Amino acid sequence: MKKYFENTEVAFALKTDSELERAYFLFKMIANEPLVKIGTAVTNFCIKAHLPVDGLIRVTVFDHFCGGVNEEDCLEKVSKMHEKGVTSILDYSVEGKEDEAHFDHAAEKIIKLISFSKNNKALPFSVFKPTGFGRFALYQKIGEGKELSSSEKEEWNRVVARYDKVCKTAFDNDVPLLIDAEESWMQDAVDHLIEEMMRKYNKEKAIVYNTLQMYRWDRLAYLKKLHKVAQEEGFHIGMKVVRGAYMEKENERAEEKGYKSPICESKQATDENYNAAITYMLDHIDDMAIFAGTHNEESSYMLMQMLQDKDIALNDKRVYFGQLYGMSDHISYNLANDGYNVSKYMPFGPVKDVMPYLIRRAEENTSVAGQTSRELNLLKAEKQRRKELV
Repeated sequence: MKKYFENTEVAFALKTDSELERAYFLFKMIANEPLVKIGTAVTNFCIKAHLPVDGLIRVTVFDHFCGGVNEEDCLEKVSKMHEKGVTSILDYSVEGKEDEAHFDHAAEKIIKLISFSKNNKALPFSVFKPTGFGRFALYQKIGEGKELSSSEKEEWNRVVARYDKVCKTAFDNDVPLLIDAEESWMQDAVDHLIEEMMRKYNKEKAIVYNTLQMYRWDRLAYLKKLHKVAQEEGFHIGMKVVRGAYMEKENERAEEKGYKSPICESKQATDENYNAAITYMLDHIDDMAIFAGTHNEESSYMLMQMLQDKDIALNDKRVYFGQLYGMSDHISYNLANDGYNVSKYMPFGPVKDVMPYLIRRAEENTSVAGQTSRELNLLKAEKQRRKELV
């Protein structure tokens, strides 16, 4: 099984030679940390100065990591991927907008996407980000148990109403809904709100999914505690399980504020924590549904082996593997080729509005040891394979 993800012909079957070259070029750039920092600064400056860089961004980094500027724009890629057995999750990736009009717009957009996904086997999930529906500082204040002003109470009621409307739409249309996790100091309020949604809409099966960031040492205990509550109250748990995306920010804030960092002490501890969460959920699969969001080959192998050991069907709808569009195709397409459930997060939105997401992606790639070099080696191997066929 250890050579399972080495098949580059399957991994890059959808990439033309020019797309393969572009991917190789991009990951070469991302591998250079100083270059990423300079590129990020220059890009931010160009966007703020309204310089005409959309075209250049669109044909390079945007087209590699994003599906398009709107949902219709994504459909050709979605269809091609589905022919290879890989499904898509359309992720409206506009970030950093903090006003009521944008929150309402985001909720309506997700409702539209749920309808868009209904009865479409190529689009098995919908997704949203908590800060798309409400202010970060408001989540934080609630999570810290601070008293809200009357206007803040009204504001929070609107956030709850957005969640409820979107979750009800997901329930009515039988489209599972993934809700992303964010920084730990606002996550408590998100967790409590999602738990309420699970109580309402997960009575028969998991429709509403929270996200566990397993680089946090407290998340396994949270999962077990929630499971006990779910058993007592009679609802199912849906969880996207990931390692996490805000490590540097989390550690810096903990040091600055003088509290114990919520982040595991080592990469190994994070890996063990991640694998323990997956194991716990599979051990209780009748109560849960798992979306294993991982670019880690060892964790993927482990989940594959456990499905086999527990005699769970590869295409059991309670177990999905997930990766980001533009990354880890060697995992996604090889899994799909053998009949596992696989979905790619496919970000979309206007180029300028999606740039914060793309910048975060580039910065994460430079900080994850081995991720970029693995991508480069696989792309290089496929280039060589095609060259030998000529």
